[in-house]
Amino acid sequence: MVKEKHGQIRTYDEEGYRRRAACLCVRDNTETEVLLVSGSRYPDRWVVPGGGVEPTEDVGVAALREVQEEAGVKGELGRCLGVFEVSTDI
Repeated sequence: MVKEKHGQIRTYDEEGYRRRAACLCVRDNTETEVLLVSGSRYPDRWVVPGGGVEPTEDVGVAALREVQEEAGVKGELGRCLGVFEVSTDI
């Protein structure tokens, strides 16, 4: 499902969850350093770069696009860490 809200297009899965993609960016194969950015909603919190998936966009492409937009970082995808459902009660 696709909805437009405040000039943004949001996509949802068949269960009604908003589709989002994120990248857990590491400096090298040791994976001892992780990139975090300050959140736009809560600027005093550190978050993993991520955001909404465009209609017909692959989630991997969306994840790379979001990390480029939010952190100015280019890289390559490694492995998928999982698919998560997040409550909006936070």
